Amino acid sequence: MPSVLTDAIDPDTLLGARATVRVAREVGGRALAGAGVESATADAEWLLADALGLSRSVLGLELGRTLAPPHDQRYVLSLRRRIRREPLQHILGTQPFRTITVGVTPAAMVPRPETELLVEWALELLPRTADPRVLDVGTGTGCIACAIARERPGAQVIALELSPAAVALARANVAALGLTGCVTIVESNLFAGLPPMGVELIVANPPYLPTSLIATLPPEVSRFDPRLALDGGTDGLDVIRRIVAAAPAWLAPRGALVLETAGGEQARAAVALMQGAGFRNVRMRPDLTGIERFVAGGTD
Repeated sequence: MPSVLTDAIDPDTLLGARATVRVAREVGGRALAGAGVESATADAEWLLADALGLSRSVLGLELGRTLAPPHDQRYVLSLRRRIRREPLQHILGTQPFRTITVGVTPAAMVPRPETELLVEWALELLPRTADPRVLDVGTGTGCIACAIARERPGAQVIALELSPAAVALARANVAALGLTGCVTIVESNLFAGLPPMGVELIVANPPYLPTSLIATLPPEVSRFDPRLALDGGTDGLDVIRRIVAAAPAWLAPRGALVLETAGGEQARAAVALMQGAGFRNVRMRPDLTGIERFVAGGTD
């Protein structure tokens, strides 16, 4: 293969070059690294596998294959998008989350691995009764609601979302996962769109970032995640305060509220808010890096 290609960092050099998959992966990795993408090699593999219609695991068995049209155009287009720091999940269109895979668009925040731990704790707190009721506040893609419904058969989940575009995405995910009988998506500003009810569990991954912090985050977040899903006001606690204050009126006796926070001092502030609102046995749990991020408490 000519050195002009093997040394290239411009993905356009792959167009019509009939490079091997191995070389295409190397060119893509260098191009992404040059754009500041930390996971450059892995992302190039994901994008190349997607362009070829393969799984990433199978891609490693096809390194000698020729990258021919139209697959080279698809791969280069995806690389260009990633070079602009568009999230990998937006380009692929999906994101695995616990036992499910959800569709992802710019309408909602990309589900994060740490939020899988929020679901784990929520499932532990959900009573082992028939047809327990759950409210998922600020559902975004619907990943939390759908994961709970998939992993706890019989659970009835109502997922609340303010953004009409995110509501449409969440409903599409519910339908695609075959969960329309147990997950209902409601367009609502927190609890405002609901009739009175008492549920066994409220779970929320609310906007919790301080406004001033958002501009300092990687472009994948600051430019592509919806501001509505990120901005928690001056101290990041605006939406958390509203949820904590309103939640007791929506919880059944011995119900529970579990929240994701920014961690650290904000998690401790959420503990104080919940204790002040009358929640009992309020405690924290760490995320995947050991930071105390999740907060839960129960009602009498």
